[in-house]
Amino acid sequence: MPVVKSYKDAEALTLTVVAEFAAPVERVWQVWEDPRLLERWWGPPGWPATFERHEFVVGGRCAYYMTGPGGERSRGWWRITAIEPPRRLEFDDGFADESGEPQLEGTVIHGVVTLEPQETGTRMTIVCRFDDAAAMEQMLAMGMEEGITQSAGQIDDLLG
Repeated sequence: MPVVKSYKDAEALTLTVVAEFAAPVERVWQVWEDPRLLERWWGPPGWPATFERHEFVVGGRCAYYMTGPGGERSRGWWRITAIEPPRRLEFDDGFADESGEPQLEGTVIHGVVTLEPQETGTRMTIVCRFDDAAAMEQMLAMGMEEGITQSAGQIDDLLG
């Protein structure tokens, strides 16, 4: 599995996941930039994602849903806040209503993705920052750490 570690920092209100891939940085960047590749790993196994909107520019919006084994849908959104291809991506991530509109009164997570070249490929670090301890506890209780770890574990198959 490409995920080498994950850890929570309650004081900093962060969840960090680190993965390593035997592929160049530019190739790993594509799994974020290309919505068809992103769909193949963003949801944990059994919950594939469908991106209905993917504006991969600063200020751009993304809208997606994950479909569960019973056909149920969980909707989400991103707002891209920074892009430095092919090394860094920042976005706000939250839940969406049935029409795909952001639920701004709920938990919003700020994600920072960095890609660093290594001798054997690329190290990807995802840092999820929460607004407060209650939001962090709620998302961790919902299985966020396991979900993001399992999701990132699916990237290897896309890089060959």
